[in-house]
Amino acid sequence: MKHRRITAALLAAAALTLPALAGAHDEGPRPAPGPATKEQLMVPPVGARHYTITSAAGKHGDVWSWQRPDGSTAYRMSMSLRGWVTETDEVMTLGRDKRPTTIAIRGFTDSGDATEDFTVGGDGTARWKTAVDAGSAPFAGKRYWTYGGPWLAGENDIDALVAAGPKGIDLLPSGHATLTIGQPTTIEGPKGPTTVKLAFIQGTGFSPSPVWLDAQNRYFGNAGTLALLPEGYEKNGARLKQIQEDATAQMVRDAAKHFLQPANRTPTLVDHVLMFDSVAGRYVPDRAVLIADGKVAGVGAGGSIKAPAGAVVLDGRGKTLTPGLWDAHRHVGGDDWNLLQNVATGITNYRSPGSMIDEAESITRRRAAGELLAPDGKVSVIIDRKDPLAAQGALTVSSADEAIAAVRKIKAAGLWGVKFYTSMNPAWIAPAAAEAHRLGLHVHGHVPAGMRPLDAVRAGYDEVTHINFIMMQAMPQEVVDKANTAARLEGPAKYGKDVDLDAPAMKAFYAELAKRKTIIDPTLTVWEPLMTSDGSAVSPEYAPFMDIAPPSVARGWKIAGYPLFGGLTRADFRKSFDKMVGVVGRLHQAGVPIVAGTDGYGLELVRELELYQDAGLSNAEALQTATIVPARMVGMADRTGSIAPGKTADLILVDGDVSATLGALRHVYTVFLDGYRLDGAALRAASGLSGMPK
Repeated sequence: MKHRRITAALLAAAALTLPALAGAHDEGPRPAPGPATKEQLMVPPVGARHYTITSAAGKHGDVWSWQRPDGSTAYRMSMSLRGWVTETDEVMTLGRDKRPTTIAIRGFTDSGDATEDFTVGGDGTARWKTAVDAGSAPFAGKRYWTYGGPWLAGENDIDALVAAGPKGIDLLPSGHATLTIGQPTTIEGPKGPTTVKLAFIQGTGFSPSPVWLDAQNRYFGNAGTLALLPEGYEKNGARLKQIQEDATAQMVRDAAKHFLQPANRTPTLVDHVLMFDSVAGRYVPDRAVLIADGKVAGVGAGGSIKAPAGAVVLDGRGKTLTPGLWDAHRHVGGDDWNLLQNVATGITNYRSPGSMIDEAESITRRRAAGELLAPDGKVSVIIDRKDPLAAQGALTVSSADEAIAAVRKIKAAGLWGVKFYTSMNPAWIAPAAAEAHRLGLHVHGHVPAGMRPLDAVRAGYDEVTHINFIMMQAMPQEVVDKANTAARLEGPAKYGKDVDLDAPAMKAFYAELAKRKTIIDPTLTVWEPLMTSDGSAVSPEYAPFMDIAPPSVARGWKIAGYPLFGGLTRADFRKSFDKMVGVVGRLHQAGVPIVAGTDGYGLELVRELELYQDAGLSNAEALQTATIVPARMVGMADRTGSIAPGKTADLILVDGDVSATLGALRHVYTVFLDGYRLDGAALRAASGLSGMPK
């Protein structure tokens, strides 16, 4: 469930890196009288240039472009991703140097008002205003990088990067971007063979971002989990995606070789350190931990272990040593660089609740060969009913028999679990879950429309993902019946504030989940910014990273929350979010296992733990949800998740006292990954972060 992140995460995987995407889903306060409605937006004329937005699950939207009589260029975008709707248009006027001098964007995205205006005055001053920011600066030789708008409009910026060559272009509001062009390839189109070239943009994201050019080095399209390609070229999406992933693999291979050197796997003694005992759930002061041959070789009192010859000794005073962190909701695949960033922020393990089989196999193979610097983990694959609202990247099915066949396909691929999705026919869950259990697979997922979480658990779910689906237990039937649309957020946002978390029915619900040992993956950081933000501040999950992220990324983190509806206020939304946090506390008190996951970059993980503290978990209990609890869930607790002799050395050493504040987990000093000793500062630099987070 990605609500605000639905496009952010998918677009990262899709490599839709046009400038107009920088903040296309993170909108801010709406100027009166609100965003333009769909009916108020422009209608593309007959013959307008036409692109489509597609995935393996089918078509999701359209983007058109045409020239207006006054010489300006118009764009119109219409998209629906499982009920999250974007309807925008844009009019752009270029100056003599082909830089936009006016841009007017209207409409709405899945996060609200998309209004954005940019102008250049007669005095050479550029001025811009979006739903989240406003500013001005000398236009000089810079180019405005839009916050939102129809994706295809970014073609002008791609063409400008090509023309600029190696020197690149300076951006407004800030930043600098360059583009490099690779080798050509031939694809088939409606008029026969077409030559396209893979290029990479640098400077607008954490890592080089792929984009496709035509034979004349003009913008052609984007490929990935979501693809933006000219009408008639959609069938090439999978091939182009594979080519760009192979090219990215070459780049990350160099990074992996740099870090995974024998010199970084010599013995290490961390002495006089505060150590987190995840099994006991307590912090132990003044400990010594010896790491050798990829394992924890010894644990004892500070000063009690002698460093072997050639060992590196790290002074642990003022620092905390914990098991490496788990992100239990980290969709891997499509962005190798993000995996490196996960390591840089202390994540040594993950559970992916939905990856494509080929991408999961590739990650496992390359990581084992030392060609990919990434956490270690387990993968589920999504199964959903064939439907316009089916999950992107899912194995889509049309019957119970096909669902069972999909389960067997996942098992044959050697993967860990199956994740059922919101458009599944509820009648198919029990037989498909039974087959999954027979094959030894974990069963979890979104709760299909028409079911409540307890129905799904009784049908075979071992785990429920996302706290909003837990809230479905108390939602009106009309919300439950539409839970494969935006109702899965809007229902809990509207009714959550009025739910009595201590009502007998809710207590019985918690008790049955505990009795069945059902696991809950809340992803509270998915909902906090949507429901509580009003545009006055950056969400707490990203605030510590604002000063060290690329400017375009940081700007895209500025949001004002999900658009209000039905007379509700932001205070109402906040009360509903408080109930979501409260549910996590009630579940924990009842004995329901909680695993921490982000459904995002992974940067959000520490904030997730802080919210668990707000829910009533202790500091140590919160940290257990990102260490030993997920390790047990996936059957890896014999290898990882705790610090003990013989365990794999997946550990992090952080500056500060984590027992005093979980926020210290962001201050990664050293990461031990499979026993490799990796410098935190070097990892951050390689992953696109320019320094230590706050």
